[in-house]
Amino acid sequence: MAKVNIKPLADRVLIEPMAAETKTASGLIIPDTAKEKPQQGKVVAVGPGTKDEKITVSIGDTVLYGKYAGTELKLEGSDYLMMRESDILAII
Repeated sequence: MAKVNIKPLADRVLIEPMAAETKTASGLIIPDTAKEKPQQGKVVAVGPGTKDEKITVSIGDTVLYGKYAGTELKLEGSDYLMMRESDILAII
């Protein structure tokens, strides 16, 4: 997990997606065109929350999020997702 120089605002969370699977459980290699978008990632930065609700995830948590959740960002050569905490489905 790289140190990122970005601070999310309000209830937003910055997530570094995990790499997509390259092989199936039986050992077949998945081509790039058939790979699914990863739905898990590590929390890299969190905002302070809103005045009504505090943030429940913390830096370093592995989270599960919706397939089309968040906004994709490219920072310092790495891919990240910025999303609201409400888009996070679970902490793994």
